[in-house]
Amino acid sequence: MVAKKGLTFEPVPLPDRFDYDDAEMAARAAAFLTHLRKRHSVRQFDPKPVPRGVIADCIAAAGTAPSGANHQPWFFAAISDPPLKARIRAEAEEEERRFYSGAAGDEWLGALAPIGTDDQKPHLEIAPWLIVVFAQRWGNYEDGTRYKNYYVPESVGIATGVLLTALHEAGLVALTHTPNPMKFLNGMLGRPASEKPVMIIAVGHPAADAVVPKAAKIKKPLSEIMGLFEAAPLG
Repeated sequence: MVAKKGLTFEPVPLPDRFDYDDAEMAARAAAFLTHLRKRHSVRQFDPKPVPRGVIADCIAAAGTAPSGANHQPWFFAAISDPPLKARIRAEAEEEERRFYSGAAGDEWLGALAPIGTDDQKPHLEIAPWLIVVFAQRWGNYEDGTRYKNYYVPESVGIATGVLLTALHEAGLVALTHTPNPMKFLNGMLGRPASEKPVMIIAVGHPAADAVVPKAAKIKKPLSEIMGLFEAAPLG
């Protein structure tokens, strides 16, 4: 973050501008929708390596997301070290055993049944990369003064969505994982108390025998997720 004295408003011309006609806008929107419909959450990974530069570019894309007061309250820890992935799996599975042995409750476990999940998380070791998403509750100026971050969950959620989209664009698959609690990740990855781990994303190529739950591909129709409030036609 810049020093406090640098916090002034200075407008600059819009650096990038797109001026598509209606037909091109429609074509691009439709093509993007078709592409995103090919995104799948996968639990069976091929262990073959993924170049570090690909992961770095996808995280850089996530860093372009909008955020409250432009504080960018996120940190992404990218992990390919096998012993460290094994430690993360061991800790995560310990939390998952508590979850599936009763902490979740019958209703939650019933909702998860069609997805086919359990307390075993081998993908946390097999996937070539794990990306741990941290939310930064506060930050520090260059002089060490603490400042508050704003709209942290919303900002981190948007950035994570951009990250998942970037990984899909790169031809990779991903699986979001949220063991709770996840405080063990702070100590394991050397992150400060100001940061809260919110998600582990396993990233890589799908295994040859990868499957997806049929139930996971049932999406709400557009009529259930969009409401139109249009201007009345002129005349």
